[in-house]
Amino acid sequence: MRMQRPGDSGPHLPQDDETAILPVGASRAGTTGLPLRIVLVSVGSTALALGVVGIVVPVLPTTPFLLLAAACYARASDRLYAWLIGQPALGPIIEEWRRSRSLPPGVRTRAMVVVAVSFGASLVLVDSVPIRVGLAIAAVILVVFLSRIPTRR
Repeated sequence: MRMQRPGDSGPHLPQDDETAILPVGASRAGTTGLPLRIVLVSVGSTALALGVVGIVVPVLPTTPFLLLAAACYARASDRLYAWLIGQPALGPIIEEWRRSRSLPPGVRTRAMVVVAVSFGASLVLVDSVPIRVGLAIAAVILVVFLSRIPTRR
């Protein structure tokens, strides 16, 4: 889906169908007002930073943050979205999710173990009951979300 113009080294949006690479439900960046675009770029950039950190920190997930960044960039800036998709280490993760909408074999099990260990440790280490309740609710939501994503065969 990426297109390059002669002499260019980076990815560009296709000239014939620019909406082809947008996530499902995304509108063209030009139709979003400036204040919302600023918020979307800020949220997308924060999510991208967390996703990149998640590449080297095993407890922090990479893919959900990259998908959030891609969705925000797609709605806020064609240039940022094309840049993100064109990154060799990040673009394939996003494109694979868009193609299959599923997890590779074994990923769900590993994700559930990480959720159990990280949230379990947090529940043990935190003294505040309201924070424990919040962590428990977040863990349940995450487990339900993960269990609903199909796994590739």
